[in-house]
Amino acid sequence: MPIISQFYGIIVMMFFEGERHHIPHIHIDYAEYSCVFDFDGNIIKGNIPKKQEKLVQAWIEIHKCELQELWKLAKDKKKIFKIKPLS
Repeated sequence: MPIISQFYGIIVMMFFEGERHHIPHIHIDYAEYSCVFDFDGNIIKGNIPKKQEKLVQAWIEIHKCELQELWKLAKDKKKIFKIKPLS
């Protein structure tokens, strides 16, 4: 799964694989936690500590347009780019 950003131990990934992905989303790994967020900052699968959840939600809000663009590129099987981390 392509890594699109990393910050504070949080790894953000995105890929599109066929029609099973109906909602644009990102995959998050943090330590032993894994979850999936939609582009509104809602967890749709898995869990993550509250502090990291808030960091991911802030990052999503800042980069929502870029995430939407990346989703379209992934869906069209084009090369995707990295997004700046939180600093």
